[in-house]
Amino acid sequence: MTSGRLEAFSDGVLAIIITVMVLGLAVPKGGTWADLVHTSGLGLLTYLLSFVYIGIYWNNHHHLFQLRPAVDGMVLWANLHLLFWLSLYPFTTAWLTESHVAQVPTVVYGLNLLGAAIGYWILQQTITRRPGGERIRAAFARDVKGVVSPLLYLAGIGLAFVVPWLGLVPFVIVAVIWLVPDRRVERFLSAEHVSSPASETDEEDPTL
Repeated sequence: MTSGRLEAFSDGVLAIIITVMVLGLAVPKGGTWADLVHTSGLGLLTYLLSFVYIGIYWNNHHHLFQLRPAVDGMVLWANLHLLFWLSLYPFTTAWLTESHVAQVPTVVYGLNLLGAAIGYWILQQTITRRPGGERIRAAFARDVKGVVSPLLYLAGIGLAFVVPWLGLVPFVIVAVIWLVPDRRVERFLSAEHVSSPASETDEEDPTL
C-alpha cells in the first residue's frame, strides 16, 4: 500500500485541528487594541505556540514519508496513535488559555506535547523496522533534537508545578529548536540521487 492515502488523511486531520483551534479563539467585544489584548491576547499566544507545533509535525511527517513510499497496517495504527495526541491540542490549548496558565492545565498541555513526541517516535520506529527501513536509519543517524525535546518537555512539566508560566519556557524552546529547518532528509535524498547515476554508469561500463 502506498503512503499517499495515509498522508492525505493526516493532512486533513491536521487542517481540521488548526481550524478548531482558531475557531476557539475569543472574539473581542470592543474595537480597540486594549480589547484585543484583554480578550484574545493570551489565546493568540497559546494558539501560535500550538500552531507552530502542528506545523512542525506536518513538516516532519512529510519528510518521513518521503523515505517510506509504502505502508502496512502497523504503520497505519502508529500514524493514528500520533494523530490522537495531536487531535488533543485544541482541548489542551483552550484549557491552558481559559485557565490563564494555571498549574494543572499547563502540566496537561506538557503531557500532550510529550505524548505527541512519543507518538512520532513510535511511528518512526515502526517504519524503521519494516523492509526498507535502513534508509530512515541512514537519514536520521543522529537525532539530537529528538532526544533533547522530551527532556525539555519533562523539564517544563516539572517547572509547571513550581511556577506555571515558567513551565511554558521549555515548550517554547522546543518549538524554536524545531523551527530551524532540518536538512537531513533533503541531503540524504540528494546524495542518493547523485550516487545512483554513478552506480549505473559503473555497471554499464565494463572497463571500470
